[in-house]
Amino acid sequence: MVNDPMPKRGPRPGARGPGGTAEAGRRGSVLVLGGAGYIGRHVCAAFASRNRDVVVVGRRPPEEPMPYRCVTLDLAGADPAALAAALDAARPGTIVNAVGSIWGRTDEQMWSATAVPTLRLLETLALMTTRPRLVHLGSVLEYGPVRPGSSVGADAVPRPDTAYGRSKLAASEAVLRGTAGGWVDGVVLRVSNVSGPGTPRISLLGQVAERLLAAAGRSTEAVVELSRLRAHRDYVDVRDVADAVVAAAYAPAVPVAVGIGRGEAVAVRDLVDLFIEASGTPARVVERPAADRASGHRDDWLRVDIGAARTLLGWEPRRSLQESVRDCWKALARAHRLPTTPSKPSGG
Repeated sequence: MVNDPMPKRGPRPGARGPGGTAEAGRRGSVLVLGGAGYIGRHVCAAFASRNRDVVVVGRRPPEEPMPYRCVTLDLAGADPAALAAALDAARPGTIVNAVGSIWGRTDEQMWSATAVPTLRLLETLALMTTRPRLVHLGSVLEYGPVRPGSSVGADAVPRPDTAYGRSKLAASEAVLRGTAGGWVDGVVLRVSNVSGPGTPRISLLGQVAERLLAAAGRSTEAVVELSRLRAHRDYVDVRDVADAVVAAAYAPAVPVAVGIGRGEAVAVRDLVDLFIEASGTPARVVERPAADRASGHRDDWLRVDIGAARTLLGWEPRRSLQESVRDCWKALARAHRLPTTPSKPSGG
């Protein structure tokens, strides 16, 4: 891993301006903003497997070594002109914006952590001498509550009811406006719930894994205590998400947000049971009563219409939910030096 600041330089001769074509530039480097995060790491690997030169950009150096050049830049705090020179120096053909995690933020922190970096990035793109493809990772939480049995897609009207959803929507809509206006070469992906190797500890599967790892290899039964599991969610494997990002890097720019999911709503309790079964650890799930039943309806249902992803990106998910949770557990087992073959199916 190399951690170095991007050198500043003036415009290079023959640089493409805003009116140039983006296709040639996609042969340049791939800058992954937030590349050290959960999805970002898989995006980096997906581009590297296609022989693209990957550069990880973040506010701080990655906590774990990465086999790419790593650059420390603060999108929210940097001067746009200086940031434009710094990004131009890498001669990017593609910029992936994976900044803005849902995890570990208060409502008050969401805007500065999620919307501000994207808005500053758009200011920066207007000043750059190159015109890279921008792939912006939005969230299906931008849509807000979804009627049970329905799907959300490009024609759905976003009505977010959380601070995270509102800040992500502001960022996505800014990218869409720039794309429609012709001064941004962009694609917005609204990503559903994500599963697969490397899931964060604070996520649902991360919480389940923590209990299972504590009991794995012992004769004791794991007690997995969770909030009431009444929701249905659209879970897509993180590696499929990374493949969607690569597809978006080469697809024509589109002025609509593209939903990325599996196109099916799965009972969260079934997901937890699948994960426990993959671990081979005897476990008992205890569901705590909902703290606020009045507001619980908004979390009941989510399914993504992936028709636009098929049509506009030529993408569809390839990994089953069973494969996703199995590989998630295998990665955790390897990291903790546990057997990767389940000893026996668990109960639920």
